[in-house]
Amino acid sequence: MKGLTDIPGIRVGHISDYHAITGCTAILCEQGAVGGVDIRGSASGTQEISTLDPLHVADRVHAIVLAGGSAFGLEAASGVRRYLAQRGVGYAFGGAHVPLVPSAILFDLGVGNGSVRPNLAMGEAAAAAATADAVREGCLGAGTGATVGKIFGLKQAMKSGIGCFTVVLPAGVVVAALVAVNCLGDVRDPRSGKIVAGARQAPGSREFADTVEQMKRGVRGGGERGHTTLAVVATNARLTKVQATKLAQLSGLGMARTIYPVNTMSDGDTAFALSLGDRQADIDVLGVAAAEAVAEAILRAVKLARTLGGIPGLG
Repeated sequence: MKGLTDIPGIRVGHISDYHAITGCTAILCEQGAVGGVDIRGSASGTQEISTLDPLHVADRVHAIVLAGGSAFGLEAASGVRRYLAQRGVGYAFGGAHVPLVPSAILFDLGVGNGSVRPNLAMGEAAAAAATADAVREGCLGAGTGATVGKIFGLKQAMKSGIGCFTVVLPAGVVVAALVAVNCLGDVRDPRSGKIVAGARQAPGSREFADTVEQMKRGVRGGGERGHTTLAVVATNARLTKVQATKLAQLSGLGMARTIYPVNTMSDGDTAFALSLGDRQADIDVLGVAAAEAVAEAILRAVKLARTLGGIPGLG
C-alpha cells in the first residue's frame, strides 16, 4: 500500500533540511476535499483551521501542510498556497485563485539548528515535490526532527518521524493515515502493551524508563509545549463536513492506543480528516478504520526512524 496516496486525488511531498534537522510535508488535494479537524492537545500551533469548521462557508480545502519549526514553520503553508495559486487551484476571484491550506506545526527547535525553520521557499518546494507515488516514511518532511519520550529531555529521548498505513474496507472503501510523531510520551504497541520507543533510563541506555510511571512518581519535565503528534487521515468515501469532523475525532483514538500519555498540556496533538471520492460508507466503520490506520502509522513512524542529531532511532 502507498499510504495517503492510496486515495485518488492526493499527492504528498516532503522537504527536509538535514543540517538544521527540520522540514515540512505538503498534502495536496488540488480538486478540493471535504475536511475536518480535531485538536486534543493543549499546545497546538495551527493556521486556517477555521476553514474546516462545519459552520465555515468554505466547502472544501486544497491542501494540508505539516511542518517543524514551531510557530515559525507555519510560514511553509504560504509557499504551498503560492504553488497552488500559480497552478490555478483554489477559489476563483477576480482572475486569481485562493487555495485554502490549513496547517499545523510541531516543535523540533532543540534537535538541530533551531535558527533555521521551514519557510515559504521550503513549503513551495514540498508542494512541487508532491507525487502520487508511495509516501516515503521515516525521518523526513515534518518528521525530520521529530522525537518521542522526552520527559527527561532530548538526552534520553528517541528519534521518531513520519509513518503511514492504509486500511481497505469492503466495496472498495479505503482509509489511509499519515502521522508525524513528536510526543512527550512513549509509543507502545497496542497488541502487546510493550514500549517500542520512548524515554530511556539514562543517556546511553536502551532500557525504557516508562514515562507514565515516572509521572506517577512525581517526575515532571520534557519542556513545556515542546511536543505534538500530527495526523492526517483520508478516505475515498463521500462525507459531509460534519462527518469529516467526526472522522478526525475518531482517528485520534489511534493516538490514545499507542502514545502514553497523550493529549497532554505540553502536546499539540491534532488530527485532520479529508474526504475525496464518492464511495458510500458508515461513518462509525470509517472511524474504526481510521483509528487503526493512525495507530499503525505511529508504530511505523518510530520503527522506521533512524538515528539523527545524536538521538537514537530504531530504523
